[in-house]
Amino acid sequence: MHAGQQDRLADLRHRIARLEGGSQKIKPLPFGLREIDGHLPGGGFARGALHEMIEAGLASEFAGSTTLFTAGIAARLRGPVLWCLTRRDLFAPGLLRAGLHPDRVIYAEAEREGEILPLIEEGLREKGLAAVVGEVTRLGLTASRRLQLAAEATGVTALVIRRWWTLAEKDLVYLPTAAVTRWRIAPALSELMPAPGLGRERWHVELLRCRGAEPRTWILEACDAKGRLALPADLADRSDQAADRRATAS
Repeated sequence: MHAGQQDRLADLRHRIARLEGGSQKIKPLPFGLREIDGHLPGGGFARGALHEMIEAGLASEFAGSTTLFTAGIAARLRGPVLWCLTRRDLFAPGLLRAGLHPDRVIYAEAEREGEILPLIEEGLREKGLAAVVGEVTRLGLTASRRLQLAAEATGVTALVIRRWWTLAEKDLVYLPTAAVTRWRIAPALSELMPAPGLGRERWHVELLRCRGAEPRTWILEACDAKGRLALPADLADRSDQAADRRATAS
């Protein structure tokens, strides 16, 4: 390599370094639990990125726990939330219970699911939004890449809830996508209380896929009125959760 090539290469490296230094990464949204934040790259839930949420367990087609899990994340982001859907089964008081006030939610209802992905992408281009939530069954690699790029460009977080009505549709939600994370939520047995209705709901939260982290599972208490999760006190010393804490502390 002669001197001219070396100079050009050095100049190119300098320009790349300046560009990388000038770009500001968006800080992740912490869950406030060391067990989760210590496992996720950057110490929290990546903002300005695409995330998938899947329901498991009985009545999973209604995505009840997953909707509240998603609402809790959106509740802890600042700004209005665009919620794109085709089914009129979203219960606003339930969102409020997970910390997401109805006054913050803008609903975009479509007649067909094929209209939802364009709505999500259009919403992600609005920098004033905190997040865009979309309920869909089908999400391929090409469409998910478009959503990921749109989220990266504006810093608006994309939260996609995968829903279905048939077993054939259910199989579609596990096909590969460009999402940064894929979560699966299912109801879990709650602590026995002296009277029914007093205990806080519990979820079986699985991180199925994450760029830069291994899959992991937690048993957590459902979102409170501020969208925050909690580690159940009676499960804090379980071997699987204790291992997470030891890994975080090391």
